Formats: sequence, C-alpha cells, structure tokens
Amino acid sequence: MAKSDPARKSSSGAAGPVYRRLVLKLSGESLQGPQGYGIHGETVQAIAAEVKEIRDLGVEVSIVVGGGNIFRGSRQKALAIERATADSMGMLATVINGLAMQDALEKLGVQTRLLSAIEMRQLAEPFIRRRAMRHLEKGRVVILAAGTGNPYFSTDTAAALRAMEIKAEVILKATRVDGIYDADPEKVAKARMIPRLTHMEVIQRGLAVMDSTAISLCMDNKMPIVVFNLAVPGNIRRVVLGERVGSVVATD
Repeated sequence: MAKSDPARKSSSGAAGPVYRRLVLKLSGESLQGPQGYGIHGETVQAIAAEVKEIRDLGVEVSIVVGGGNIFRGSRQKALAIERATADSMGMLATVINGLAMQDALEKLGVQTRLLSAIEMRQLAEPFIRRRAMRHLEKGRVVILAAGTGNPYFSTDTAAALRAMEIKAEVILKATRVDGIYDADPEKVAKARMIPRLTHMEVIQRGLAVMDSTAISLCMDNKMPIVVFNLAVPGNIRRVVLGERVGSVVATD
C-alpha cells in the first residue's frame, strides 16, 4: 500500500479521504478531559464520534492509546518501583483506556476489536499482524493496547511499529496544541509553529513530537506523521480529507 504525502494533497475541496488506512495515536492524557486525571466520559465519547465519522468515510482506522492519565511508568521514580515493573503497570493502564474507547465506539454502532501486546484473552485478542489487518479490511476499528508489550518502549514507538506492521499510510498524532513548535507554546509566548519538516530535522532540533526511537523508525520507513490539535472539533476529519491542519513530518 503506497503511502500518501499530506503536503501534496489539496487543502480544500477534497472529494474524499486522502488516506485508506491510518494509525491514530492518542495519549492517555487526551482521555482525561478537563478533570486532569483518569477517564472523562464526555471527552472519550467526543473522540469516538470523530473516529466514527472517518470510519464512515471508508477509512480503515487503528488507534494506539497511551496510559499516562492512569499511570506513566517513566515518571514513577518517587515510588521506588523498578522501571520494567513500572512500565508493565503503564501498559496495563493502556488496556483500561482501550476498553473505554471500545465501549464508547460500540455505543455508536462501530464494530471494534481490542488487541493487546500482552496476552489477556478474557479482555482482548492478542496482537497478530495479519489478524489486525483482516479486522481493518472488514471495517472494524482496531484498538491497539499494551504498547509493544516490552518495557522501555513508549506508546509513540508502539504507534510507529504498528503503523509499519499493518501497512498504514500515515500516523495521526493527536496533541493539545495546534502542531509542532520551535519551543513549548504552553510556556513560550513567541513559540512559532512549523508547518512542515523532515524526520531528520525533528531529531536534530530535539523537537518533542515523538520520542527518538519512534521518529527514527518512521524515518527509516518513510512514514509521514501529522501532528494536530485534538481539542478542535472536526480536526481528525479535516486531516483525513487533506486539509492543511497542524504540522507534517515527512521525508522529502
């Protein structure tokens, strides 16, 4: 499946989706909404409604969800938990978030499958690449939980890895800012948004788009990334229809 370059698509008047298959990367924090922790029902429902919109356009959607709203392994030094154990706890948190997304989508009539990198058959199917691709071909939204199943790897890296495995055309990286900036826009008033850059530029400039392992994997496999603001209603649809939303990371 050929990968699409979002920068080369029409910014308006698109007749239909510019992607056939994509990975939507959601942070755990994106599910916590205004309450600042845990899972906020209205926020999860709103995200599910936007996912249904693009699924109804014929797009094959897979979702990689983080767990930072519940437990983030890399930030638990104060608890004196060994890193590998803490990361395992974080992976379990992503399964909880995956179940919440599954419930919200199925209440909207969207067929889903929750696939976990850690085997837990009572809750989710084990991740098997060909099975995941078959679910997508049947129009099911595939929710990918438990990261890569290994400690020391982030869910950003899981999103990059899964995108390559299932032959996605793009990774949509949902954030709480409008795109990629040359400084943290929540801390630096004069931070400037960068509409387009290469994977290598992201690495060289140390920009906090995804971790370096994920960016390197995307660069090696020429996987484009679109970084956009999830808080703006309709942004997922706009990206899928080829509108110029957010920032694009692509290999020139």
